[in-house]
Amino acid sequence: MEEEQQQQQNPETEVVAEATEQSQQEYTWPLIRFDVPPHRTYHFHNQFKTSSVPNNFLKGIKWSPDGSCFLTSSDDNTLRVFTLPENGSSHDFNANEQDSYAADLVVSEGESVHDFCWYPYMSASDPVSCVFATTARDHPIHLWDATTGLLRCTYRAYDAVDEITAAISVAFNPAGTKIFAGYNKSVRIFDIHRPGRDFKQYSTLQGNKEGQTGIISALAFSPTHTGMLATGSYSQTSAIYNEENMELLYILHGQEGGITHVQFSKDGNYLYTGGRKDPYILCWDVRKAVEVVYKLYRSSEFTNQRILFDIEPCGRHLGTGGQDGLVHIYDLQTGQWISGFRAAADTINGFSFHPYLPMAASSSGHRRFEAPDDGIGDLHLTGDENCASVWSFSYASMENDDDGINASDSNSQPEHENLHQDP
Repeated sequence: MEEEQQQQQNPETEVVAEATEQSQQEYTWPLIRFDVPPHRTYHFHNQFKTSSVPNNFLKGIKWSPDGSCFLTSSDDNTLRVFTLPENGSSHDFNANEQDSYAADLVVSEGESVHDFCWYPYMSASDPVSCVFATTARDHPIHLWDATTGLLRCTYRAYDAVDEITAAISVAFNPAGTKIFAGYNKSVRIFDIHRPGRDFKQYSTLQGNKEGQTGIISALAFSPTHTGMLATGSYSQTSAIYNEENMELLYILHGQEGGITHVQFSKDGNYLYTGGRKDPYILCWDVRKAVEVVYKLYRSSEFTNQRILFDIEPCGRHLGTGGQDGLVHIYDLQTGQWISGFRAAADTINGFSFHPYLPMAASSSGHRRFEAPDDGIGDLHLTGDENCASVWSFSYASMENDDDGINASDSNSQPEHENLHQDP
């Protein structure tokens, strides 16, 4: 009744709602053609060369929720925001040439950055929403303004001796009202509107010492707003909790290395987990989390880096990098490899699909140590190692593609037949 009265009092509300619904119906997700190699539209490497850190490799890259820009993290404790040009113009270039354009914003942290994430409702048209959160070693969680670079506020957690303890992982809840942070054997929840040292703490261990041990190194929420939270731990386990009261629902065993990344499928029915020095991304059915549905291979057996993967907006394909410099694309319906392309001459530690355009961004690099005979700062690197790139894919219209599916369709679920791996 109250909603009907509000609509009667505000007739414009009904018009705006109809216009929004119509625009959503008119827009269709572009179906990316992965059988055609992508074109490198933009490339950046000179900006990551710093005198203080001779080998300043990248550690991750993430698109903003509105797709207007992307955020990079690098070993010089710096985060950079690159805005995507509106005209989308590009040029063919050699990797050793200058960067496509300069970063719009450079934010420096005091120590090594553990994790970073965008505010889920960030929109370039609303400066108030343009923020991202970071967590760094020996520092509290920082909320940065993505337009000015100023520090909006901090969220501080303290240990038993009243010293600041740093979060290893950080994520906003789907409603954008709280910040969830992973610590050793615990998760702390901060109210985004109440910065400071006020938080709720939940232990991941039960009273009888059952539960999830180790440092909570990765966090992810179900995109379907079901209230499910997935956590990954360096103890090689993943867990699923109820967001509201942090009730433990499942413990998942099977990863060979410490968990470094967890992500739900677009329909929220499947969870994908990846670990350090573990060559497989595991797919779990959260409705009956008993065994692995299938495994996706990537080259990561000999690197300690956190390698971030991503699922395209349509929800059908997953892209992941590896230490071989290749990006691998997998069909999530079958769990089969369908294509790949070389993105850099180094480890691809970050890969992120654009939220609504047929584009993706990649970051690369790894830690190197200078030989005694080399000159200081001279590691003989070209522009194709420690770099960030934006890739443009060929695409087909959903209306003209018989295989076109919507992420919410039941067909987007993996096919279970013949996908189980031998133990």
